Amino acid sequence: MSDPGWRAHNAAWARLSDVPNPTEQGLPPSPYPLPRPVVDAHTHLESVRERTGVEVRQTIEWAAAAGVTRLVDVGVDADSSTRCVEIAREFASVVANVALHPNEVARHPERVESGLAVIEALARQGGAVRGVGETGLDYYRTNDPAGQARQRDAFAAHAAIAAAAGLTLVIHDRDAHADVLDVLAGSPRPARIVMHCFSGDADHARRCLDVGAWLSYPGVVTYKANQFLRDALAVTPDDRVLVETDAPYLTPIPARGRPNSPYLLPHTVAFVAEQKGWALDEACERLTANAFAAFGGAWGDDG
Repeated sequence: MSDPGWRAHNAAWARLSDVPNPTEQGLPPSPYPLPRPVVDAHTHLESVRERTGVEVRQTIEWAAAAGVTRLVDVGVDADSSTRCVEIAREFASVVANVALHPNEVARHPERVESGLAVIEALARQGGAVRGVGETGLDYYRTNDPAGQARQRDAFAAHAAIAAAAGLTLVIHDRDAHADVLDVLAGSPRPARIVMHCFSGDADHARRCLDVGAWLSYPGVVTYKANQFLRDALAVTPDDRVLVETDAPYLTPIPARGRPNSPYLLPHTVAFVAEQKGWALDEACERLTANAFAAFGGAWGDDG
């Protein structure tokens, strides 16, 4: 254990001596720590707590020990969006995104009008609220025309809220590539656009880049079967790449099949760095700068 990286890792965990190690709670071990701070561009802290039993503060501390010092916490309905804002106000390392997830819109049409009112009010608060999302379209889980129509209407409404508030629009796109771009073309132009959990091929990546989007790559980019995602990553300019966990979902190799958490992001960072031909410290610096640009400026403190 003479390597200085491992010494830094051990020192980071020593500072958390009163905090259980993830493996002590039946979770995947912490990966090798990153040499520079990096941002998890999309996570769900309350869902991590619900899935793993790990409290939000502990999840944030584990992430920081692994070098993931800033988080974008994302809401999927009115209640979870409100909770994201509360967490972001409590922790300087966290900013919030607020929205009604497209599947929420399809399944609960009776909640859409009141939910959008909550999202608009939260978006107007500014401060720790940096984005409107995850909104968008999901035709994988919603395949009835009426539900898809509701999703398109709500997506356009979210785009208008983001544009009016000067916030980033964060898009969930599953099996709906063409319609996502069509709705964007007919909606007010948000200040910034992030394609969360990018799921398209290189051609779709180019189309999203043409509208000025950042493309956010989750742990599934590490899966052997997903060469199309690696092809998309290859054509994504260095200043348009983001990385995310989408925790507690989409856990990267080598922890695939177990609950995801922000402290596992280094696996994806290292993989993306290798694919892009970046040194790991360069990757961290690039990805952090990209996240700051995508979400309206720096936040938190590495000191």
